[in-house]
Amino acid sequence: MAHKFEIRKNKAGEFVAYFVYNSETIFWTEGYSSKASAKNAIDSIKKNGPDAEVIDKSDG
Repeated sequence: MAHKFEIRKNKAGEFVAYFVYNSETIFWTEGYSSKASAKNAIDSIKKNGPDAEVIDKSDG
């Protein structure tokens, strides 16, 4: 599988969910105090992400 979510601990000891595609980190969440919260963030992204609106706020 070319894409996956990974849960890692940051330097502060918080749990962070990373989305990785072809071994490259595409984005990550904020740090959470529990692994369950990081898993909930992943579930929310999976559930709500496909229908999310794209808003371009760039100058070009």
